[in-house]
Amino acid sequence: MARVLSILAALAGSFLLLFLAAPIAELVGVGGAEGLKRLVSDGELRGSLLLTALCATAATLIGVFTATPLAYLLARRTFPGRALLAAILDLPLLIPHPVAGIALLLLLGRESAVGGAALEMGLRIVGTPIGIIAAMLFVSAPLFVSGAREAFAKVDPRYEGVARTLGDTPWRAFHRVTLPLAGRGLLASSVVMWARAVSEFGAIVILTYNPKVVSVLSYDRFTSFGLSEALPVAAALAILALIPLTVLRALRPDTGMER
Repeated sequence: MARVLSILAALAGSFLLLFLAAPIAELVGVGGAEGLKRLVSDGELRGSLLLTALCATAATLIGVFTATPLAYLLARRTFPGRALLAAILDLPLLIPHPVAGIALLLLLGRESAVGGAALEMGLRIVGTPIGIIAAMLFVSAPLFVSGAREAFAKVDPRYEGVARTLGDTPWRAFHRVTLPLAGRGLLASSVVMWARAVSEFGAIVILTYNPKVVSVLSYDRFTSFGLSEALPVAAALAILALIPLTVLRALRPDTGMER
């Protein structure tokens, strides 16, 4: 009986693995070479890739700077409303991303208080790279918060206590002790956030259709010219996704099974 269950589990796992890997392999196999050629000849694709990478990097930097204190607070403190705060931070992961785009449009559009005030200062959000960054930040920051909270939780608070007994202020103890010990997890979380930002489509297409990031460009070419024109762009995006995956593997080496 145990052997039968093992075989069924192996078949089920193999089916899922094939289902997840086959579409990407087909995409890269069919359109990958053409996508790499297009990087030389297609200026719009090159510009779109650069815009995507720059906006995702900006969103990640903003997310790391603003979310790290929240992650530390959630990992170290128990306070009234903690569960509600955690739920609010996770909410963008649960709502459909076009809905997230609509919500951001209501907040940042020119008719809103925030968007109107920004326009009066000469800053347009919707339809600009700022809108892209806002959309990327909204959908990807919760992933960083979750990973950073776990990284901080793994650092023994007693190390901070020892630093405090030696005369460090709370900030100095955090900077000298906690941050370095959690650094690998924080870096891995930022890579995950960057990768999620790069792949975003639904919120961005609502908030900023032009200029086009790669995901929007792929959709635009599919609807305008068909599958043959969308394939190279989609394949280029899939290849771009290999970069953060490779970095994550370097940050989280396989140590084997514990004995």
